[in-house]
Amino acid sequence: MKNLITLLLVCITSFATHAQMMDPVSWTTEVEKVSDTEFNLIYKADIQPTWHLYSQFLKEDTGYPTMFIYDSLQQINYFKLIGKTTESKSVTKFDKVFQAELTFFENTATFTQKIEVLNSELRSITAGIDYQVCDDKQCTLGQKEFTFDIPQSKAAPEAQQTFQNEKPKIFDPVKWSGSVQKLADDEYALVMKASIEAKWHLYSQRSYGDDGPLPTEFTFIDAGTGYETTGKVEESETKEVFDKVFGKNISFYENEAVFTQKIKVTNADTKLLKAEVLFMVCDDQRCLPPTTREISFDISKATVAAKKYENTPKRSLLATFFIAFGLGFGVLLTPCVFPMIPMTVSFFTKQSKNRSTGIRNAILYGLFIIVIYTGLGTAISALFGSNVMYEISTGVTFNLIMFLVLLIFAFSFMGAFEIMLPNSWMNKVDQQSNRGGILGIFFMALALAIVSFSCTFPIAGTALLEAATIGGITPIISMLGFSCAIAIPFALFAIFPAWMNSLPKSGGWLNTVKVFLGFLELAFAFKFLSMVDIALETHLLDREVFLAIWIAIFGMLALYLFGKIQLPHDSPIQRLSVGRASLGMLILAFTLYMLPGLWGAPLKLISGFPPPMNGFSESPYGVGYKKKASASVNYSKAAQKDAPKLEEEVSHEGPHGIIAFLDYEKGLEYAKKVNKPVMIDFTGKTCVNCRKMEEQVWTEGNILNLLQNEVVLISLYADNRKELPKSEQYESKVTGNKIRTIGHKWLEFQQTRYNTNAQPLYVIQDTDGNDISEAVAYTPDPVEYEKWLQDGIDKFKKKK
Repeated sequence: MKNLITLLLVCITSFATHAQMMDPVSWTTEVEKVSDTEFNLIYKADIQPTWHLYSQFLKEDTGYPTMFIYDSLQQINYFKLIGKTTESKSVTKFDKVFQAELTFFENTATFTQKIEVLNSELRSITAGIDYQVCDDKQCTLGQKEFTFDIPQSKAAPEAQQTFQNEKPKIFDPVKWSGSVQKLADDEYALVMKASIEAKWHLYSQRSYGDDGPLPTEFTFIDAGTGYETTGKVEESETKEVFDKVFGKNISFYENEAVFTQKIKVTNADTKLLKAEVLFMVCDDQRCLPPTTREISFDISKATVAAKKYENTPKRSLLATFFIAFGLGFGVLLTPCVFPMIPMTVSFFTKQSKNRSTGIRNAILYGLFIIVIYTGLGTAISALFGSNVMYEISTGVTFNLIMFLVLLIFAFSFMGAFEIMLPNSWMNKVDQQSNRGGILGIFFMALALAIVSFSCTFPIAGTALLEAATIGGITPIISMLGFSCAIAIPFALFAIFPAWMNSLPKSGGWLNTVKVFLGFLELAFAFKFLSMVDIALETHLLDREVFLAIWIAIFGMLALYLFGKIQLPHDSPIQRLSVGRASLGMLILAFTLYMLPGLWGAPLKLISGFPPPMNGFSESPYGVGYKKKASASVNYSKAAQKDAPKLEEEVSHEGPHGIIAFLDYEKGLEYAKKVNKPVMIDFTGKTCVNCRKMEEQVWTEGNILNLLQNEVVLISLYADNRKELPKSEQYESKVTGNKIRTIGHKWLEFQQTRYNTNAQPLYVIQDTDGNDISEAVAYTPDPVEYEKWLQDGIDKFKKKK
């Protein structure tokens, strides 16, 4: 670091003394045509003797790399870069000052950037170069700007469909249609079909709370008058991906979505029905605010339904089967089940008259185990649909019950007490198993399920619950996989009793497996409690508290595996096995991984388990982060006297503690007082790409400093559903929309002024509300966004 400071001082001194007389690099440019739509932009540097120009590719803190900058607005509308800028042969040497290898050019250098034309109207491209050149005594920074004349070209065929080549417009990517299918004399299915344009996606009905996208919602007008709805709206298969912004799996549709609502007609004269759908759509670069559409149905035109409407599982049945199979295999290794294997094999060996009878009985025994557990899955599937189970599973009561149940079973697994079904049940089943024949074998299988209840129920119950929330036949498939993992080993060892010699002997390792599962259940119990805390917003189990509990649980588990602590029923550890030591190190590494989360680290490996950073964290921006006491802290002294009024007018703390206005007029008024430009942020609470910009772009470079200190931020939420006072509600003369909410008001403002309804959209204005520069939308490149923001601020200062 000292060397870096020394070099910077040398450079600064050199700039002050020689800046006007030194120009050691001269540049020339040319354009090379590759095809009708592709061109190479070529930069050639002629470097004076003894001087060297640095490469683009330098390690951090080792020098100032050559950088090429292109106009962000041109890239949005006219062309895109293909790959990185290539460079000619360079020299790499070890530098004593930086104590690292530096790559640079001597005498000459050539850089080439390939581009693709998106708009045939493109005639020239503006580009800038930032670079540093040094000799043995001094360094100097340089900046150049060039204009490349582009020959007449054709736009790339696909470019006309990309966002970069679109001019601002009103988007309407989803078309809704309604139809009716007859199920019985007075029962019908209202089918709502959404046709979705390419690259857009529509969110499912699943609710994600305040920290997720807005789900699709249906309202059936006049339901209860002439007809009534039956059950919940069912939906077709969705795609599900993990979203980094929301930290959870998000379900959505592409191309097409079908929703079905069953109804029962109570008045024969009922013919025409109407429904309203509230929905939200996004593509990779923007989101539209929640939109309402009306769908009409004509019962007189109903067609006969070809099949019943069911929810399609969101996860493949094969995946469900193997996940449950793995859980069943884990149960097989518990002390409740594993010792039953030799006992069962011995029974079939002694009771069977010959080998063929023994094989038959063993297969029947395995099949009955599968029938018993799968029957439970079938019952759940018949009783509950996916919508009912999802509502139950996200409710406070259910999650609190699950927390208590898992807590009890966790302590039981650790040896605090034993949970068993009544002995009378076991005695009755055991008596029936002695009857012999097929019925006796069935009761033997039932006896296994009852005896192993304390080990199988917590794990089987968790697998069954998760499957039930998906719906359809998934619970059946889940229990089929779970029971197969238990049944197959019993049947195989009964058929091939000689294999018993290869099994490890029962011992203390079985109790270790049980205790290990107990620790896992204890950790998952607090996940259910966390969901209760989030739903009630009690903030008793915020992110840091949750992580502290998990760190304690898994830390104790690591100590247990290393033999540093013992629990009831544990045998003394004479020596640590390789497997136990390896598992202990893995758990210890996981515990250490979670520690930085207490200081604000994202912890992507367990994303979705701890409470979200936003709203449920004591230090959402990391421990030690100091928020502004008031907005006036970052403004001039002349403006600080207005701090009390500012606090009254500002009702929103934006991302990263930035103070933001929620009202355009008040924000503009304050901007006049402090004489700063306004940045309007057209955004939404459920806008995915708005969050990406705030979390992945605003934190880069100097952007956050500019937003905090150089502009007045006005955040206008297009999906704010708070109703306007009746006196302020109206019908737009421009769009014909009914302006009822605050969100409607800001969306109307965005549509009428900027001819677009997509978020995010950013605008720089002066204190009179005049646009200083063109509005920009989703800009994932922080360099481009910072340049746009700085250009707007500079233009405002020039106008002053």
